[in-house]
Amino acid sequence: MAGVEVFSHPAFHTRYRAGLCSAAALALLFIGALTYVPPLLVAYRSHGFWLKQSTYLEQPTVRFRYEVLFVATTGPEPGSFLAWSTFPAFNRLQEERLRVPLLSTREEDKNQDGKMDQLHFKLELPLQSTEYVVGVQLILIFSYQLHVSVINGTSPFASDYDLTNIVAAYQDRNVTTILSNPNPVWMIGRAADTPFIINATIHYPVEYQPGFWEMIKFAWIQYVSILLIFLWVFGRVKIFVFQNQVLSTTPISPLLPVSPLLTYKPHQS
Repeated sequence: MAGVEVFSHPAFHTRYRAGLCSAAALALLFIGALTYVPPLLVAYRSHGFWLKQSTYLEQPTVRFRYEVLFVATTGPEPGSFLAWSTFPAFNRLQEERLRVPLLSTREEDKNQDGKMDQLHFKLELPLQSTEYVVGVQLILIFSYQLHVSVINGTSPFASDYDLTNIVAAYQDRNVTTILSNPNPVWMIGRAADTPFIINATIHYPVEYQPGFWEMIKFAWIQYVSILLIFLWVFGRVKIFVFQNQVLSTTPISPLLPVSPLLTYKPHQS
């Protein structure tokens, strides 16, 4: 039966041949499976194998549009709230519940590259001595290239300013931005003449869904880093198995070239 080469190593100058259905060939197939499959399972089970979401900092066209919708809840009863916005139609709907706050904003370009990196926002709502804020709804509008505002500031209908409807319409868009990890701190207790204050700093990173080749590249790096260990270990296993003839094979040693120092011609007189 014609044999096939099942193992060779350049350092030993020996090739090992065995039958296609021999124990050595089956063992080589089994060792190959143990070499390449477990690293894939280890990388996959360690989580993060497929890069499903990534974050990067770019030069975004993100600017605060100085459009605000603010509602402060002052009690559990219906209608116990104070409201204000930069939309005149919304303000006309509030009547006696309209309360104009003191608003200050500042966008900052931290790395001096001509693009804004974050927004500093502060809102002070004047309150009477008997008024207390127990909840807040706040919407800030930012401009994104090729996208329009989620609030129709010219609408005379109260439903168009309802937070539930605004959020639902926003989630239906292809591109959304989420304020992640806000870590709000609500301080209780204030003097009678102290306004209710909202102080926030909003950064402008952009999250995106990575493409197919980026996912493959990320997964490949993890797989290969584990595979190298398995290649080294099972490479030593194969050397031991075939050099010591643990499985029956036919060693074939190539004819080594004769050294020129050992060659000579008979002297002719």
